[in-house]
Amino acid sequence: MTGAARREQLVAVGRRAFAAKGVDGTSVEEVAAAAEVSKPVVYEHFGGKEGLYAVVVDRELRALTEAVTATLTAGGTDRETLERAALALLDYIEASPDGFRILVRDVSGTAPTGTYASLLSDVAGQVSHILREAFVRRSIDPTHAPMYAQMLVGMMSLTGQWWLETRTPTKEEVAAHVVNLAWNGLAGLEEPPRLRSHR
Repeated sequence: MTGAARREQLVAVGRRAFAAKGVDGTSVEEVAAAAEVSKPVVYEHFGGKEGLYAVVVDRELRALTEAVTATLTAGGTDRETLERAALALLDYIEASPDGFRILVRDVSGTAPTGTYASLLSDVAGQVSHILREAFVRRSIDPTHAPMYAQMLVGMMSLTGQWWLETRTPTKEEVAAHVVNLAWNGLAGLEEPPRLRSHR
């Protein structure tokens, strides 16, 4: 096996192990045994478990970031953008359940700098710009657009984590329900918002 092929094999084996047990629950010995190589081969390619984990996380973050960013910059109506973004996350979860498990799992102190939390923050920043423009068009104070972006991204992220385990209803139905709540909730925004139960 070539060095590049061996590296890809170790990434695939590590990915499965990290999805099943997390980085802290996975050992170099397990990865080496599953790949049918010696431990020094893992160290040679990645410097250790943390290096392998960093490569796996980086690849998953890149794949998810590219998918979601493409939907947010594709144009169309605000609702179409919301629908595409919801489906992009669910498409990624469906195609890469192990990758999503790795991203949403609590990471150890040895995790790479890019994490799922940093991805969510980046996406919320992009959504904030879209919401700011939509708020201005609707004569709503755009000052709180970043907060609404966090709400929308958090709602979709947690729904994605739930759907990862249940897989029912279909991803299209889940996306439609999320968009229904988000869109119809946004369509009825009060300006300014107020609590009815609070004196």
